Amino acid sequence: MSFYRHHILPPLLNFAMRQKSLQPFRDRVIQCATGNVLEIGIGSGLNLPLYGSGVRSVIGVEPSVELLAMARQRVKLATVPIELLCASAEALPIDSGSVDTVVTTWSLCTIPNAHLALQEARRVLRPGGTLLFVEHGRAPEAGIARWQDRLDPLWSHIAGGCHLNREIDQLIMGAGFRIDTMRHDHMPGPPTHTYFYEGQARPR
Repeated sequence: MSFYRHHILPPLLNFAMRQKSLQPFRDRVIQCATGNVLEIGIGSGLNLPLYGSGVRSVIGVEPSVELLAMARQRVKLATVPIELLCASAEALPIDSGSVDTVVTTWSLCTIPNAHLALQEARRVLRPGGTLLFVEHGRAPEAGIARWQDRLDPLWSHIAGGCHLNREIDQLIMGAGFRIDTMRHDHMPGPPTHTYFYEGQARPR
């Protein structure tokens, strides 16, 4: 399993997350980022070229050494200063109140303790700062949700800890945020994997 996690899974994740259908979500989320940005679960750095002139700097946090190595190759495509940290989202090595925007794109499904990671995001945000997110998670249709629950143990095992059935909006609000805007979208593909939550939230 260690060989799979370190040598097979990272390139698979990079390939899967490069789907063209995901790009409009990335574009919408990243264009709203401003100031000093923290991206949680930066993965292979697919968002890095998207940060624009409204952003002063980006800190990217990622626990996978292999994905961080891929992200470093994309730093050269960025137009803003980038710092990459090999760290856990549940224990951010960042000062409280030092970040204007926290970004999470398809990361909360995988972080072992998403509640703690969101509490950490709230801690590092300045008063009035913004959490920008796009995530997949639990679908509202009861039949699909039942299948998500059935498939989740196996999927989590083979997909690096990714969970199908997390209620993203409830996680965010439960960590002390107020959701200002949120849209939902069913993407093409298996309905158990393609119900998206996209929006903005602020610390309460």
